[in-house]
Amino acid sequence: MSTAPEQLAPTEQDYVPTDQWPDVTVMLDGFGEPSLPASTRLEGDPIVVRFENGWTIEHTLADGKITWKITQGEGAGQTGTHPYRAVEVRPGIFFVDFVKGAGAHSSDVSMVIDQSDGRVTVADSSFVDRDGKVRMHTEILSGRVAGMGEIEPRQRTSELVGKRIYYRYSPTEHYEHIYLNAGTFVWHCVKGGEVGLADADPIQVFELAEGIVILHWSETVMPVESIVVIDLANKRSIGRMFCWDGPTLDTVHLPFDSQFRILEDTAYPAE
Repeated sequence: MSTAPEQLAPTEQDYVPTDQWPDVTVMLDGFGEPSLPASTRLEGDPIVVRFENGWTIEHTLADGKITWKITQGEGAGQTGTHPYRAVEVRPGIFFVDFVKGAGAHSSDVSMVIDQSDGRVTVADSSFVDRDGKVRMHTEILSGRVAGMGEIEPRQRTSELVGKRIYYRYSPTEHYEHIYLNAGTFVWHCVKGGEVGLADADPIQVFELAEGIVILHWSETVMPVESIVVIDLANKRSIGRMFCWDGPTLDTVHLPFDSQFRILEDTAYPAE
């Protein structure tokens, strides 16, 4: 017998208590494989990035794998090689994602690289023990390709505030986001494995280029960390979710992209 949730329209849905939420893995089959093609354009010469915490890391991409090596800073000499996926968000702007480590010691590293100015933004999501519970944490690091100027951390932006956006991640998985302010949004599963689920969660939104931003959010109920590039001009997003499955304690890595519509763009009264 199928255990798939009944696909009710929003007008037929009701509040779902958190103790009735399904496991996070219900999303996996519905999201499927990302639709945008992976890019190999970064393969070739090493990309050396200086970071604000004192690291200098050399990244070499070849044959579908990324090899990183810390050449300066804490942990100098450490290295690793992992499968990666890169998507060219816009010409010269890349979203690169890879998982390193295993189990509770794994982390998901996502890099946004802008070749035009060499600025690099990294989101490193990992597991932490918080009051005896397995939770998650994401560190945002700013860097710059060596030889392309000083490190300039990306600025927070209110570009999304007031927008209500309808995301189609796959034919079966549809979500809406409502961006309440610069640090809070509401997500709601309109169709899919989490149909009817909704919550308000903390976010960080960073400027990237004209009409394009980087969004990071942490879910407060499910142990999920997400990083996504949202292209408001081309109405698409590219990103990933990283989390753990409560019943099995397995890690869950979910790369995705979407097409979206802006349903509303609220203009707040001045008084």
